[in-house]
Amino acid sequence: MYMLAVGIGNLALALLMGAYMRGTTPTPGLPFWTWARLVFGTTQLLSHVHPQGDMSILTVIEAAGWTVGLALEAAAYASFFGYPQWRRYLIPVTGLCLLLACAVPLAGFTYIQLVALATIILGMGAFCIGTILLHLRPRASALRRLIGVTDVIAGVVLVSWGGIAISGAIPARWHTLLTFIAGYMLLIVNGFGFLLMSKERDDARMERLATTDDLTGLLNRRAFLARADAARMLARRQGQPIALLMLDIDHFKQINDRFGHATGDEALLKFSTTCSAALRGHDILGRLGGEEFALVLPGTDLAGAQGAAERLRLAVMETRLLTCGNRYTMTVSIGLVVIDPEEDLPSALARADHALYQAKHAGRNKVEVGTEMRRRA
Repeated sequence: MYMLAVGIGNLALALLMGAYMRGTTPTPGLPFWTWARLVFGTTQLLSHVHPQGDMSILTVIEAAGWTVGLALEAAAYASFFGYPQWRRYLIPVTGLCLLLACAVPLAGFTYIQLVALATIILGMGAFCIGTILLHLRPRASALRRLIGVTDVIAGVVLVSWGGIAISGAIPARWHTLLTFIAGYMLLIVNGFGFLLMSKERDDARMERLATTDDLTGLLNRRAFLARADAARMLARRQGQPIALLMLDIDHFKQINDRFGHATGDEALLKFSTTCSAALRGHDILGRLGGEEFALVLPGTDLAGAQGAAERLRLAVMETRLLTCGNRYTMTVSIGLVVIDPEEDLPSALARADHALYQAKHAGRNKVEVGTEMRRRA
């Protein structure tokens, strides 16, 4: 009955994941995970109907099912976390394990010993996966840590209990009961955990799409304005200066007309990469649209902002566009203001935009400082 319950649970989870994938773009690894649940569930149902002690061909199929299920689970994690060459290692290892799984039932083991051996293999797999989840990234989410801890605990329990069971020191029914408890814990936490990790990744991807410019990878207009306004209010509370720059690539239309839109796209990419490389980690850079960009420099006064703007201007001049054979020197015009503590963001943007217009009117490839905010009498 224990294997029947876990088997039905795995098959139900496979159906749930299949329904989830029909309504969204499958997360890398989710199809492998769904197939793993399906194989595990089928194998567990086979274990339920297979008489204990019967060393028929069903025993070989059952052993192969555990091996394939574990391999699919490993493939799911490898694909999910982006290991580039996992097939090169997993496929031959799985083939070797399949040969061993088919040979072991013919080597004189009792059925209970085979079950105990399968328990040890599953425990080792769970322990390895849990260790990877806990150490893969220093900033792992709480969900990933929960799954990792569960896998490590279940792995230790399964390996220890399987080793004791092989020696015959405990009754078969107690071994089956504890294996069921550990397996069911893995089913609940790992099964739904992987689905939730997939949902977590999908949500993060949708958030990036909603806040990021497709071409340059910078903040889009809406996200930049939100981040910039939050930085302005923080600077006001802390009594710190904050500078705002408007940047515009000079003669961008001519780049498109003369060299083509591929070169125009390259110019936008090179510009954003050049600017990002010259900025601090907490500076805020966004693309407002077309060739127009905006930059917020928290904790920066007028002199610091002028120095930063000049460094950006010179760095852009050194950038070369490969698609036009390095025949074009790209330049940028910059309008700069320091946001007044009593000023809102739209007013500061208007002043910076006016300074940018002055830089364009004065011949381009210049940095112009905007006029101070007009205060009401």
